[in-house]
Amino acid sequence: MIRIAILGDIGSGKSYVAKKFGFPVFNADAEVTKLYKKNKKCYNKLKKKLPKYIYSFPIKKSEISKAIFDNHSNLKKIVQIVHPEVRRNMKKFENKHKRKKFIILDIPLLIENKINKKNDILVFVSASKKEINKRLKKRINFNHNIVKKFKKLQLPVEIKKRKADFVIKNNFKSNFIKKSVKKVLKKILLNA
Repeated sequence: MIRIAILGDIGSGKSYVAKKFGFPVFNADAEVTKLYKKNKKCYNKLKKKLPKYIYSFPIKKSEISKAIFDNHSNLKKIVQIVHPEVRRNMKKFENKHKRKKFIILDIPLLIENKINKKNDILVFVSASKKEINKRLKKRINFNHNIVKKFKKLQLPVEIKKRKADFVIKNNFKSNFIKKSVKKVLKKILLNA
């Protein structure tokens, strides 16, 4: 099984590109949303650490956002509770799909949290700042300040791009992305 990890800036279309590979995708953001909705253990830990912000189960993203917005150290507390759960779910995902030729990892903090392995294939999704900002503003509950706080957790985009084995320029046109993904897969298979 070959792990292909998708890297890129917030709003660059990583999840969109990940789906275009046509293999099982582990989406860390979707996993976090599931944890907030379904994981009572996670809720109890967050409520204990952030009693002023976490009131009810399922956890509302607005409560998490307020905690992060009010105090940057709250983000670290959240990460310490949520990330181990996400890692556990990722292991289950890998075991479930171990017979697949490829799995796709859509994990924003892959490198920062040292989740990547030496033989992972890193694909960087590049998009114009203008396009990224346009897309972020369309998101429900978009908060520029919270995005800035999350960016502080991440390595600079240039470093991620340099670490990548491949770069896909995302112009948000489906056919172009499909062709780019096909080229990347072809090169990976040639080198496998």
